[in-house]
Amino acid sequence: MKLHELRDNPGAAKKSKRVARGPGSGKGKTAGRGIKGQKSRSGVAIGGYEGGQMPLYRRLPKRGFTKPNAKSFAVVNLGQLQAFVDAGKLDAKADITEDMLVESGVVRRKLDGVRVLAKGELKAKLKLAVTGASKAAIAAVEKAGGSLSVTVATAAE
Repeated sequence: MKLHELRDNPGAAKKSKRVARGPGSGKGKTAGRGIKGQKSRSGVAIGGYEGGQMPLYRRLPKRGFTKPNAKSFAVVNLGQLQAFVDAGKLDAKADITEDMLVESGVVRRKLDGVRVLAKGELKAKLKLAVTGASKAAIAAVEKAGGSLSVTVATAAE
């Protein structure tokens, strides 16, 4: 077999139908779009339209509620803190505040505060002062010999 003898399997590559190429093609004139109307024009996408039938998104019931004043916290895992201490970007001896976490790049921005979660392992003795923390995170920091002070009481994990 030579390179010029290579062929696709029969039926693997189907040629697309070339529309609007004259009456002999069988798809000339209106190109299979019918006549007039919105759908016969180009650039039309009627998303969710089901031909007059009640669309699915209107048939389904509304669910849930979005709290308008919900707080959104920047999340930090213990494993991330340990990695930044190991890399020398966080000083384990100093008191670590939310501003220090932003400065070192652990979190991008504070949002409504920083919340510490217990994912990962912490070996360094850290003294943290943050807006929120899960009970497991507080226990893990204290187990490592550090302390974690929470300024605003948030719901546990």
